[in-house]
Amino acid sequence: MRIAFFDTKPYDRNYFEAGARQEEFSDMRFEFSFFESKLNPATAALAKGHEVVCAFVNDKLDAKTIEALSAGGVKLIALRCAGYNNVDLQAVWGKIHVVRVPAYSPHAVAEHAAALLQTLNRRIHTAYNRTRDGNFTLTGLVGRDLYGKTAGIIGTGKIGKILATILHGFGMKILLDDLYPDQAFAQSIGGEYVSRERLYAESDVISLHCPLTPENKYMINAETLKLMKKSAIVINTGRGGLIDTKALVDALKNGKIRGAGLDVYEEEDQYFFEDKSMEPIRDDVLARLIQFPNVLLTSHQAFLTEEALGEIARVSLDNVRRWKKGEPQINEICYRCVDAGKASSCAKTTEGRCWAESKH
Repeated sequence: MRIAFFDTKPYDRNYFEAGARQEEFSDMRFEFSFFESKLNPATAALAKGHEVVCAFVNDKLDAKTIEALSAGGVKLIALRCAGYNNVDLQAVWGKIHVVRVPAYSPHAVAEHAAALLQTLNRRIHTAYNRTRDGNFTLTGLVGRDLYGKTAGIIGTGKIGKILATILHGFGMKILLDDLYPDQAFAQSIGGEYVSRERLYAESDVISLHCPLTPENKYMINAETLKLMKKSAIVINTGRGGLIDTKALVDALKNGKIRGAGLDVYEEEDQYFFEDKSMEPIRDDVLARLIQFPNVLLTSHQAFLTEEALGEIARVSLDNVRRWKKGEPQINEICYRCVDAGKASSCAKTTEGRCWAESKH
C-alpha cells in the first residue's frame, strides 16, 4: 500500500512510521513517500503511482488537484485532521474516497485554548519577554480573576465540552451554544444553552469550537464584535475563517475587546508550519495582528501533543486499512451527506464506501 504524504514535518514521519509497526497493522505492508511541499495542482503529480494521499489542513484539494490525483491513480484521500473545508467534496464525488480523523485528542486542543486564555489574561508572554531583558517591573501586567467571570463556548462537541469543564473548574459561569444542545452536559457543569446574541453580550471569554461551514464563516465580524464587552477575550482554536480578521483588528485597535488568543488564521496556509523569520510578512493583516500586545498567536499547534500525534497516525492508517480491505468505513466524508446537512452520516454507514455503495 503506497501512501504519499504532503506538507510533512519530521514528527509526521516519526509517528506514522512508528504507527505502521504496531501489531494491529501487521497484516498490511505500507510504503510511505513523504513530501514537504503542500498538495495543490502543481504538486499533485508527485502522488502518481500511489493509491493513497495523506493530506493536512492547508493542502489545497480543489477540483484541479483532485483531477490530477485521479488521473495519477489515487483512490483514497486520507486527511490526517478533523476539518475538511479545504476539500472540494463535489469535485471529488465519484472519483476518490475521502476519510478523516474526526477526533484525536480533544484534550490537547481544549487545554491549548485554556493555555492561550491564561497566558493572555495574565500577560505571561509579556512578562516572560521582559524578564529575559532584565526588566522585572509589573506595570502593565495586571490581569483579571477568571473566577466568577462568564465563559461562552460556541460548539459543544468533545473539545468544547472539555474546555467548558476546565473553565467550570476555574469557577466560571458557562454559557453554551450549539445546533444540537446537550442539556444533560450543561446541567452537569451548571451551564446554560443560550442564544448566540446573549452569549456574545454576557461573556468575558468567548471560545470557538465549531466547524467552518458557509453558515459559520465570519461568525465573529464587525457586528458581532459590537455586541461584546470591552473586557471580552476571544479564543479561536477552530478554523481561521470563523473570524473576519480585518474586523477583529479594528476592534482591537479601537479597544472594543480586551484581547484575542488565536491558534488559527484565515490565510494561514501562506505562513503556518514554515520558518518565515528571515522574510518580511507581506500579509498586512497578519503583520498588524501580531503587533498587538493583547494578541497571542500560535501557529496551529493546539493538536501538537504526543497523544494526539499517535492517535492521528493510528486512525489514519486504520482508515486506509479499512478501505483497502473493503471493510465498513467509519470516517468517510462524502458530498451527498454534507450537502444534505448530515456530515456525520457516513460515519454511521454499514455498507462500506459511501459514495459507491451507501444509500442516502
